[in-house]
Amino acid sequence: MGKNGSAIGAVIGATVGAGLALVGVPVLIGVLGFTGGGIATGSVAAKMMSAAAIANGGGVAAGSTVAVLQSIGAAGLSVGAKVGLTAALSSAGAATGAQLTE
Repeated sequence: MGKNGSAIGAVIGATVGAGLALVGVPVLIGVLGFTGGGIATGSVAAKMMSAAAIANGGGVAAGSTVAVLQSIGAAGLSVGAKVGLTAALSSAGAATGAQLTE
């Protein structure tokens, strides 16, 4: 496709990456069962929380993966996390898009 095709592919890839960062990641966390109302019964999140509690003698440690994911599920991503994820996934998408359209 040449230079123009690579540039268009990079723009499309970056857009897809940004969409994944801003929409896809929070949706995925909710689908796993980390919600604003707490951890959903019978979900992957519930299984993770159970395993974490068993491993820690009955409680979920602050700062653990389960705790962080529940925080995101309840309050959403912080501005810093959104910026970081958007930068990383947009860059990866741009590189992939450019490579695919060469």
